[in-house]
Amino acid sequence: MLPDPVFNDSLVTRFVNNLMESGKKSTAYRVFYDALDIVAAKTANSEKPVLEVWKQALDNITPHVEVKSRRVGGATFQVPTEIRPDRKVSISIKNMILFAKKRSGKSMADKLGAEIVAAFNQEGGAYKKKEDTHRMAEANRAFAHFRF
Repeated sequence: MLPDPVFNDSLVTRFVNNLMESGKKSTAYRVFYDALDIVAAKTANSEKPVLEVWKQALDNITPHVEVKSRRVGGATFQVPTEIRPDRKVSISIKNMILFAKKRSGKSMADKLGAEIVAAFNQEGGAYKKKEDTHRMAEANRAFAHFRF
């Protein structure tokens, strides 16, 4: 995957590709960069560069375990399993975009910027989803021996 034109980072390209709708990549890039400008304005007191804030926000909402349904002798168990590294990134990107779309706000850039700031501060919908996933895996730890 090619790195993006501004930050020269392939993770940004991956994020923008998930953000893109109907093949409108330039629009997706504009939304992403506008969102980062909003984030820069909101986290002006932080010494970190805006790309580091975004990466930290993604890292904060990245789940490490998930539960998968597994049928054993007529009963279905929620079995906690580790997540592959590439799937971790994929899940966190999708959750951030999903919860940004659900937010109230004028433009997608405003919503995405607000969700990035919330995730950076360990709050917001995407962070809550990660916490719920971890809680579910912890509750079903007794069934971990069913995984293969």
